[in-house]
Amino acid sequence: MTTTTTALVTGATSGIGRATAELLATQGLHVVVSGRDTTRGEEVVRSIRASGGRAEFVEADLRDESSTAHLAAEALRIGGGTVDVLVNSAGIFPFGATADTTSAGFDEVFDINVKAPYFLVATLAPAMAARGGGAIVNVTTMVAEFGAAGMGLYGSTKAALVLLTKSWAAEFGPAGVRVNAVSPGPTRTEGTAAMGEALDQLAAAGPAGRPGTAEEVAQAIVFLATDAASFVHGAVLPVDGGRIAV
Repeated sequence: MTTTTTALVTGATSGIGRATAELLATQGLHVVVSGRDTTRGEEVVRSIRASGGRAEFVEADLRDESSTAHLAAEALRIGGGTVDVLVNSAGIFPFGATADTTSAGFDEVFDINVKAPYFLVATLAPAMAARGGGAIVNVTTMVAEFGAAGMGLYGSTKAALVLLTKSWAAEFGPAGVRVNAVSPGPTRTEGTAAMGEALDQLAAAGPAGRPGTAEEVAQAIVFLATDAASFVHGAVLPVDGGRIAV
């Protein structure tokens, strides 16, 4: 059981983010569910409340500084001035050739995958440090660790998040704020449904031989977010069916 009280989960209207929000709520945290789709966000909140948990929804697309600032302010308001856990799960993952990437598309991916978590941490982590505790978990990807054709843009944003995880652990850890990351492999979610058999083929390369589920990744995120991981700082935990081993 964690001693923290309020958690902000970005990208929490589906997939890994939703599974994480629901699981954190079962641990007794008041969860701020964030995402772009109000209908889906409110459905997640209803689901959490129906199970006896506490949750509120805040719409945020995280595409610019004002959206990020609004989300941080609303989360602090809902939390009575504190956010104890931040899970940076929101992200977009376009695949394609480098030569086909537009400047606007490049900026969009970095804005959502890197800039938004950077400034959420910049806003929320100092207050955690002042209180002497808190946890931040970033969601990265296995393709942040190796080269893959067509995945350079997406992978580079998550590689940046891996480095930021370690830098923030060094910066905020001495004040009691733990910063870690989870690195999923092929995971079956709404966002990867369009990959079809390609997802199974990618997963077949790992010892598990199958895609993971959002709930399996969420278990690892919640572990890092709670006191069960009290001595874990700056780690990147692979949840990839063993893909890192081959």
